[in-house]
Amino acid sequence: MSNIVKIVGQRIRNYRTAQGLSQEKLAELSGCHPTYIGQIERGEKNATIESVEKISSALNISLSALFEKLDGKEAARSIPLECYELISEKTSDEQEQLYRILLEIDKYKNI
Repeated sequence: MSNIVKIVGQRIRNYRTAQGLSQEKLAELSGCHPTYIGQIERGEKNATIESVEKISSALNISLSALFEKLDGKEAARSIPLECYELISEKTSDEQEQLYRILLEIDKYKNI
């Protein structure tokens, strides 16, 4: 599958795990089959727009957030996006720890 399919699938997985949802629960909330959710998350299936809309609605995220910066038109490297992708893959506790570390670093940047 294309890189976009894999990235969107990974983003869906990141949002799902950050909310503490299982694939089965997301499937129930979105009206999609659990196997289909897994295939989308692994980048094995190219989801329909309708399915993606149902999944994003079930996750309470906008379609624009899910598809943000996928067009490849950025001329420069997007460090904030790379940080977002890295952090969103972590558990809530790990995200909180990383955030605290960043705050501490930011405090001492001008010393």
